[in-house]
Amino acid sequence: MNKTTYFLFCTATIAAIGLATPVLAQTTINVSSWGGPNHGINTIVWPTWKAWVEEATEGRVTIKVTEDLGPPDVQMDIIADGVADATWIFHGLMPGRFEMTKLPEFPTFESFSSETASAAYWETFEEYLIQGNEHRGLDVMAVGVHGPGQIFTAEKVEDFDELVNTRLRTGGGLMSELSDAIGVSGVALPPTGVYEAASQGVISGAMLSLEALRSFRLAEVLPNTLTVDGGFYRGSFAIIMNPMILESVSAEDREAIESVSGEQLSRLFGYMMDVSDQRGVEFAEELGNTFTEASEKDIAMLREVSDELIEKWAQKVSGGGIDAREALNFFHDRLPMAAEGESIESRLVQQ
Repeated sequence: MNKTTYFLFCTATIAAIGLATPVLAQTTINVSSWGGPNHGINTIVWPTWKAWVEEATEGRVTIKVTEDLGPPDVQMDIIADGVADATWIFHGLMPGRFEMTKLPEFPTFESFSSETASAAYWETFEEYLIQGNEHRGLDVMAVGVHGPGQIFTAEKVEDFDELVNTRLRTGGGLMSELSDAIGVSGVALPPTGVYEAASQGVISGAMLSLEALRSFRLAEVLPNTLTVDGGFYRGSFAIIMNPMILESVSAEDREAIESVSGEQLSRLFGYMMDVSDQRGVEFAEELGNTFTEASEKDIAMLREVSDELIEKWAQKVSGGGIDAREALNFFHDRLPMAAEGESIESRLVQQ
């Protein structure tokens, strides 16, 4: 059973959980979501987390999702200002605020699922990154990464040299540093603005994960994908909440909400990205898109660039009791262990 088919089964399971939960909610967590109605965050993560929270609190707490309260880069302000209670953020859209969260973004040149990476990332966050207090004033309910970030272009590209001076969308963070190293002209855009920019010829390509081929319809305007095993990068995300919400509920309900967040919610986020990537590739293939692997020469160059960026990052963020290289090694060590952990699919089946 592939992930798309399995998701349909799990959706029915989630719906059944929701129907079985009595409507007794005393507290509603208002979630701001910016991914668009077809994005996996809205079709998989929020409905599943809602079902988990309602079941764990015996219906005393529920979740309500509102879309389009603001663009991705203002979501933290939306939560801090009390417009909504929780949201998801992409760290790379807030340069200068987040540096430690670049840890899972560096190329690995090997494949692993986003669910595995997100589970390992949560463990690393709890063990090391939380000490940096980069999410100060907010509760971090989960962290996660998207799937392999690749390069989508209007014209087929087989060599990095063909990308020099090309206007490519980047989303900040490691993407911008990699694009500079390759020699492209980076254009900062949120994912929601890429389709229009590409269709109007403002950009000739974009660095994004495979799920964007479908979620943001990029397969229609950027039909060629240049790939690196494991991705050029992985994007770092967090699901955050205003701390007043957990303070407003009973200790029992707070513990219940936390029990279905953390590692479990991080795995769910990664699982959603895996499903979304598969659906993105299937959508692109239906449209006749091309997929080209980067050459060994270009991969060797990317390895050198990655090593330099890791060294620069480690020197910048180490200190205050945090050893960046130790944290990065911990993350890599946890990847195979996380792969052996209980999967989200099995947890949904049990429910």
